[in-house]
Amino acid sequence: MPPLNISSRLELFVDDYLIEKQRRVEQRLTPPIPREIALEFDKPWEGNTSCYYRVFKDGDIYRLYYRGGSYDRDTKKAAEQFVCYAESRDGVKWERPALDIHPYRRHKKTNILHSGAGAHNFSPFRDSNPRCKNDAKYKALGSHAKALIAFKSKDGLRWSLMQDEPVITEGAFDSQNLAFWDDERGCYIDFHRDFRRVRGKGVRDIKTCTSQDFLNWTKPQWLDFGKTPPEHLYTNAITPYPRAPHILMGFPKRFLPSRKVVDVEMNGLSDGVFMTSRDGLHWNRWREAFIRPGLQSDRWYNRNNMTAWGMLILPSAIAGTPDEISLYSSEGYYSPNVCRLRRYTLRQDGFVSMHADARGGEVLTRALKFEGRQLQINYSTSAAGSVRVELQGSNGKPIKGFSLDDCEPIYGDAIGQKVRWSKQKDLSSLAGKAIRIRFMLEDADLYSLQFVKR
Repeated sequence: MPPLNISSRLELFVDDYLIEKQRRVEQRLTPPIPREIALEFDKPWEGNTSCYYRVFKDGDIYRLYYRGGSYDRDTKKAAEQFVCYAESRDGVKWERPALDIHPYRRHKKTNILHSGAGAHNFSPFRDSNPRCKNDAKYKALGSHAKALIAFKSKDGLRWSLMQDEPVITEGAFDSQNLAFWDDERGCYIDFHRDFRRVRGKGVRDIKTCTSQDFLNWTKPQWLDFGKTPPEHLYTNAITPYPRAPHILMGFPKRFLPSRKVVDVEMNGLSDGVFMTSRDGLHWNRWREAFIRPGLQSDRWYNRNNMTAWGMLILPSAIAGTPDEISLYSSEGYYSPNVCRLRRYTLRQDGFVSMHADARGGEVLTRALKFEGRQLQINYSTSAAGSVRVELQGSNGKPIKGFSLDDCEPIYGDAIGQKVRWSKQKDLSSLAGKAIRIRFMLEDADLYSLQFVKR
């Protein structure tokens, strides 16, 4: 097998892409930490079925789009649904702007952007296609008449149809169906809901297709999860990872329709799961939950724990510590009152680690080529733990000056720690050559690696 050419890309240990073999090391999923409530959906046009959230940074502000809606548990009737909008300067405190776009009853100014066709699951994005026209800097998909229709906007607030005809028709679209311009692949890429027959039963699953103009799409294909057993995936929330956009990450809401904990008339439990891909078609999906419902009773209601589409990198609340990833997840859906969106955080690259306990373990990468002068790692140890690194040639033997004995033990906690060897400070002589990296871990977690110029 030819060596991997990782150049100077940041590479995460979220899959087996880098790994040749491991011993006494566990590839461990890291759950995010729940933080404050980002937004409570308590306006008259919102309520306990507000969902299908979309969050992204846009210049100096952060944008949040979502469906406003409510369900009366006594009459079993759903209210009209709206596309709603909120903004934030820091990604933590969110406000609804009073806009002259869509009134609601006696309220002349609201944060409603749209109602009618597509409002059920309107999913927008800021288009990074260099050939994007000025009046379509923002685009969106929404479902209507069992198909997906395409919208455009100049400012992200006032929307119009790109054409009357639907753009994607093969699928079952009663979910958050999304698309975006993929800079790595040079095309628009879509991920949407369909029902798949598995052992005679229908399972909520995900299809994907691509386009060059957002209007004409290829025939949809099922995502390939390898040997992972089929499960109901209600949403997908797939997005490029901002620090390594060649890696796609998905945060589906997994749905178990027959389970029930809270005493309500509707069965069905959900949690958040995690998956990654390097081509958009073949995926590594974890069976373990990424976000569990936890101790809050209203996260055990039907259809909760929906991870918003999009992640932000924001300052940590702890002074002197690096920026963190922020994700957002729902709670209180179908509850007697209103639902809420809660922020969650985790360290940068911190989705999965190569974890070894105090007995120690090791990881050996596949043969790879790189560009750069130094190797840096994202890692964490206990006070007694350590990480040591060895560079090996294609023959599997340590390269002179880069053996384990030459490596200064690394201990601490850092997002980008340079690896030092006692006699060698520069890796330039190895750039472009096939090498393997051997990591020795003791009571440590290794999240990512990257070769850098400085």
